[in-house]
Amino acid sequence: MRIPCPHCGARDAQEFSYLGAADPQRPDGLDATEAAMLDYVYQRDNPAGRHRELWYHGAGCHAWLTVTRDTRTHAIESIEPVRRRGAGAAA
Repeated sequence: MRIPCPHCGARDAQEFSYLGAADPQRPDGLDATEAAMLDYVYQRDNPAGRHRELWYHGAGCHAWLTVTRDTRTHAIESIEPVRRRGAGAAA
């Protein structure tokens, strides 16, 4: 699979590290229950089809990317750099 990095161009997937789904939201710190943290850390969907994922370009520009791809065909629909939330930004 080739991933078109917006900074480096199309690269082999071996240059990247896969983190997982891009959508899970971390429960709020000390207010989170143990069950909520357990679900956040270990419970993941394994969809067949369109999926948003986080990838890190470790052997290139060191950017975090959100990749939207079809998990059945590996066809990449879109790629965008991950934007950090600023201090005090709403979730």
